[in-house]
Amino acid sequence: MNVLVIDIGGTHVKILATGQKERREFESGPALTPERMVAGVKELAKDWKYDVVAIGYPGRVRYNRPSAEPRNLAKGWVDFDFKAAFKRPVKLVNDAAMQALGSYREGTMLFAGLGTGFGAAMVVDGVVVPMELGIMFYRDGTFEDYLGLRGLQRFGKKKWRKHVEQVMEHLVHALRLDDVVLGGGNVKKLDTLPAGCRAGDNANAFIGGFRLWDPKSTQGARPSTTLSLVPKKSGPTQKTQRSAKKARKEAA
Repeated sequence: MNVLVIDIGGTHVKILATGQKERREFESGPALTPERMVAGVKELAKDWKYDVVAIGYPGRVRYNRPSAEPRNLAKGWVDFDFKAAFKRPVKLVNDAAMQALGSYREGTMLFAGLGTGFGAAMVVDGVVVPMELGIMFYRDGTFEDYLGLRGLQRFGKKKWRKHVEQVMEHLVHALRLDDVVLGGGNVKKLDTLPAGCRAGDNANAFIGGFRLWDPKSTQGARPSTTLSLVPKKSGPTQKTQRSAKKARKEAA
């Protein structure tokens, strides 16, 4: 079974299919409607063969379809019929959930995306658990207010890094996590990663899309020892690299 994976972002739509060597992409932005997204994907993938589609959507998802409009794209996504548009079976999940699934190793893992907002998802013994941590109260705002782009611009890098460290420490204890993956474009702005965390890679979104159609690839993982908050000398430059080439191997 060949899978076409679509990662919809606020600035680009990226695609990769089973057996392909390089991902392809086109610009998105506030004028991107679902119709334009489908047309763009079909044009880019017209020489690819695929049987099913996996979509990472930048918003809330329920019952395999968007339950809220995306913040940074045009309207019209909630009632759109993706299966009819692609004329193939479609699995659609939140983009953070798809990247979480692609980043997963074992046990209970939290994926937190440090980007324009603060997207998050858990994977527990191979099962994705979407979350809305960004709206949770923190100090005089929310996690997203402090850890998203607004927080970075408001507080500056030094204070923003401290908030990231404090929030991650709280979440490790509260959720009894085995693993924490920090993704998103702003993870590069961390001098060192918070204790117990590792950096993700954008290519993991493709791995997650392939895994959506191969649930056995994440089942039966062994829980590891609960995280210890011993400071680690690690940083974004030491992150695990998962390239599109490795993503293709996951799909094989």
